[in-house]
Amino acid sequence: MAGQPAMITDPRKEHIQGKQALFANIAAAKAIANIVKTTLGPKGMDKMLVNPVGDIVLTNDGAMILRGMDIENPTAKMIVEIARTQEDIAGDGTTSAAVLAGSLLEKAEDLIISGIHPTIIIKGFLQAADKASELLDNYAIEVNKENREVLLKIAKTAIAGKGAEAYGDLIADLCVDAVLKVEVDGKVNVNEGILITQDPGQPIEETELLEGIVINKARLHSAMPEVVENAKIVLISADILVQKTKNKSTFQISSADQLTEFLKKEEEDFHKLLDKIVDTGANVVIGTKNIDQAAADYFQKKGIFAIRRINDDDVKSISRATGAHIVKNINDISEKDLGYAGLVEQIGAFDLGKTYFRDCKGSKTVTLLLRGSFEHVADNLERTIDDTLQVIKNTIEDEKIVPGGGAAEIEVAQGLRAFAATIGGREQLAISAFAEAMEVIPKEIAVNAGMDGIDTILSLRAKHGEIKNAGLDVYTGEIDDTLEKGIVDPLRVKKQAIKSASEVANMVLRVDDMLKAQRREMMDVNPEHNIHNYDALGSL
Repeated sequence: MAGQPAMITDPRKEHIQGKQALFANIAAAKAIANIVKTTLGPKGMDKMLVNPVGDIVLTNDGAMILRGMDIENPTAKMIVEIARTQEDIAGDGTTSAAVLAGSLLEKAEDLIISGIHPTIIIKGFLQAADKASELLDNYAIEVNKENREVLLKIAKTAIAGKGAEAYGDLIADLCVDAVLKVEVDGKVNVNEGILITQDPGQPIEETELLEGIVINKARLHSAMPEVVENAKIVLISADILVQKTKNKSTFQISSADQLTEFLKKEEEDFHKLLDKIVDTGANVVIGTKNIDQAAADYFQKKGIFAIRRINDDDVKSISRATGAHIVKNINDISEKDLGYAGLVEQIGAFDLGKTYFRDCKGSKTVTLLLRGSFEHVADNLERTIDDTLQVIKNTIEDEKIVPGGGAAEIEVAQGLRAFAATIGGREQLAISAFAEAMEVIPKEIAVNAGMDGIDTILSLRAKHGEIKNAGLDVYTGEIDDTLEKGIVDPLRVKKQAIKSASEVANMVLRVDDMLKAQRREMMDVNPEHNIHNYDALGSL
């Protein structure tokens, strides 16, 4: 009838409201947490990731696992995002952040079922997260970069449970040395200052730290020197070849002698240009663009090591490591543009080898050359080293650590319970729930080590009253002073995990209506029907 309102429905849209939407989101978050929680701790299990083309990755790195999953659920994607944020800010603790988020939402679900409104829970969680950060600050222990022993302990804790744990001492030493070499005024640029290069086919024990860099390029001529000591390096961002005229020109040559004379003159002019490079004293020439065969032959006769077509990242790394300036016009080159290295050498076949720049004294760029029996081993070693470098960086920059083995989580949980007693109203129930959620970390570490989770938490609570730094040593199965045993974590990792997990939990708890629209390719072929669909979407 005219004027009668109509409700347009579309069975292809999914619309969930109220507690049903909230519980569906919580279930998705718990599912993600349950997937990664078995990887937590030194005894955690690995996951096998297989992509559509059949490539395999074996890892227990939470961020790697979550990135490798094909996730469509929006709440699950939020959990993945907090793992990425955790990795970007703290470099480690991605699994802890995801598991803690799932635990917080599980506790929130119980409170909602008991009649507590989500807004009250959110308020309590915000208060608990702030208090937890304060408790961790008070619990933290100050350290500095001169305390190498502490840095090694931090590194070994990060390595524990990874595939390369058997080589923990070697990896920890290399990572600490690498970070200390690029540290400047208490800051560490891991991404630019420490390069990681793989060289599979050799045992892990051969992994080494180069005070310089390695690039996957070989010299241009087999007669060029394979090794250059006291290298003087020039970086040229221009083609090194016989230049053509910029405008079209015509030359009238009437005899063979004139042609010979013309070619001779062209060669002399080109050699004069090359001599500008040679006269600087450079014995290593690196070109970002083309170096033609004539130039390569000339450099070979002069005993110069030359490589070409270096990518921009390698050019920047060479410049940082050796101090060489990037020259764009060969006519402007001078000795002050040179960089220096104690040794430049090519290792491997003439046309397939790699070039090593060693002993770049005073540079703030180093390279970790990773060895492994095959590619999967080297990949796993690289992920381990990346996490280790980040936690050492955090420790140097923040100068604070906390005892590991669940000691920090138990300290926060006990502090939150005491804090909850001082809060009036139902928020204290949310704070107490937050405290219980914190204990999921040591509980899962114990379960993954084959221990009873509940008994371990009870023992930790009791022991923590006697020993402030009491935590779990999964290798002995005992509750002990983890600070004395060298089981320690950077403060930043713990604080960021709590911050990320609480924020995503609060975001999920705010959602009480979820509408999932149809895919564009599934839209009705009737244009009028599609317009009605968009009108309906706009009205919600």
